[in-house]
Amino acid sequence: MNITTAKTAGFCFGVQRAIDKVYDLLREGNERIFTLGPLIHNEEVVRDLEEKGVHIVDADSIGALDNATVVIRSHGAGEDIYRLFEEKGLKTVDATCPFVLKIHRIVKERSEKGDYIVIIGDSSHPEVQGICGWCRDDYAVIKNAAEAEAFEAPESRKLCVVSQTTFNLNKFQELVEIIKKKSYNNHVLGTPTILNTICSATEERQREAREIAARSDVMLVIGGRSSSNTQKLFEICSEVCGNTYYIQTPVDLDSEMFQRSSYVGITAGASTPKKIIEEVREHVRTEF
Repeated sequence: MNITTAKTAGFCFGVQRAIDKVYDLLREGNERIFTLGPLIHNEEVVRDLEEKGVHIVDADSIGALDNATVVIRSHGAGEDIYRLFEEKGLKTVDATCPFVLKIHRIVKERSEKGDYIVIIGDSSHPEVQGICGWCRDDYAVIKNAAEAEAFEAPESRKLCVVSQTTFNLNKFQELVEIIKKKSYNNHVLGTPTILNTICSATEERQREAREIAARSDVMLVIGGRSSSNTQKLFEICSEVCGNTYYIQTPVDLDSEMFQRSSYVGITAGASTPKKIIEEVREHVRTEF
């Protein structure tokens, strides 16, 4: 059996940076460490941190903290969260991904100039929620074609379109075309400003995953169930490989997946540790 593992599989720069910051805090002997939401969308990593004394806190519970260090994860947070940290006098470690910080700056500056911000992404995702928290006025979040078609562009304001960093590039381009047509009444103000803020690592990961899946009999996508970028990888691979499986660990594998399979492809989301990827590859190699 031939097994191909994507070179881009596993932790991205932003996730690795956030994890390193938290483990550095532990090594320095810091106590009462909290992360604003789960540090990453990987249950095993979060469990390991909890066992080491790193706790999860949500925005509603921050006010009850005293003498604590709070880590803002790579997804980022809204401006109101930073103000709350300052008011409480909490030590803050900002592990927001630089690609996400760039979007925060864009929507803040553009909305202050009067642009109407359109965010392509999932409104329930913490990254998108953080981006919304930097908009100075009304904004819209659009995640699919139906929502794009239903969107009514304001007549008197120019649009500025950005994207969640982990969004599917092809879908982003599809939604942008719909929005452009919907904003025909803005012709006096000029065409919408379209900013592809999908991070370069995500684009490369998606491109490589599609290429591997297209030449594989079976494609394995490894990642936590709540990981947005892993879900996007699964969607992309499923389009070109009918036998695509979304798994979290080797436990999810079974022999039926590999019947009459000569080529197996493996990729993983940005929150998947290298150790799990290697365990899956080894399990496939030795057991099937």
